[in-house]
Amino acid sequence: MDKNICVLGGGSWGSALSILLAKKGVKVDLWVRDEKKAIEMNESRENIKYLPGVILPSNINITSNIKEAIKEKDILLLAVPTQAVRATLENIKDHIKKDQIIVNVAKGIEVGTLLRISQIVEELVPNAKYAILSGPSHAEEVAKDIPTAIVVASKDKKTALYVQEFFMTPKFRVYTNEDVVGVELGGAIKNVIALGAGISDGLGHGDNTKAALMNRGIIEIARLGEKMGANAMTFAGLSGIGDLIVTCTSMHSRNRRAGIKIGEGLSMEEASREVGMVVEGIKTSKSAYNLAKKLNVEMPIINEIYQVLYEGKDVKNSVINLMLRDKTHEVEM
Repeated sequence: MDKNICVLGGGSWGSALSILLAKKGVKVDLWVRDEKKAIEMNESRENIKYLPGVILPSNINITSNIKEAIKEKDILLLAVPTQAVRATLENIKDHIKKDQIIVNVAKGIEVGTLLRISQIVEELVPNAKYAILSGPSHAEEVAKDIPTAIVVASKDKKTALYVQEFFMTPKFRVYTNEDVVGVELGGAIKNVIALGAGISDGLGHGDNTKAALMNRGIIEIARLGEKMGANAMTFAGLSGIGDLIVTCTSMHSRNRRAGIKIGEGLSMEEASREVGMVVEGIKTSKSAYNLAKKLNVEMPIINEIYQVLYEGKDVKNSVINLMLRDKTHEVEM
């Protein structure tokens, strides 16, 4: 397969997708910010911190030289945390060619600007072809060839089809979708709901509570999405309810794990340290809360999670508030 890619970000997801593509025969340059880590990964052929025990194939070159890494690549894969996307693109925007495709796999909303990643890309690299990969896909499982299905969304059909073919394998099924707004919002805000699911677990609540939280959570995401022009059906798909299920129920989910610690009494800072990785839902809860206020969209679960994280509200009181809200019709949007 005469194709190549630069994966920007050496965390678990960037490493897992590098492994997936390398096994397919793609030449991969995996950029990590820290030079010492790049040397260690090249020598050990393992990402010990994020994917211990998984071998990095020989056709993955790990480098800390970002400008060399992106040269003459078919695809640039953004696998850095959401809040680092802008700085990463600022660093390379003058070196990105018009025929290169930017594929994003981060799931979040930029704090302050309230921009989705496609909007950041459009602002900084306006001529870029853009797509997002999202869906229920833990890096730990993808790296071990466990069957997974995801979705690629792009406004440009040819770009979506190209990315679909590029990533598709017998164990990694890729669907296409043109609803970039819906796919980005579903992937981002489900992390906040997963924090809530973890908090519920940490408080000792049961399956009934979590099921209610997940169901009403997807309603809130769809409500905001429709206000922003997304297709409501997207939230019934892989990047909506599919990703929500896996993130709210699995211990692979760093958002759920952080939520459990918060439910057990730790602060969000303490919970983040315990998890030891970026917990996207913590920053996204602030962005989602402010976005809902800006657009006048009712999102009671997001509101309560924000108040727990940023205003010191007692989590037990938040549960009571949600249960005692005014009576309403189930399907009322």
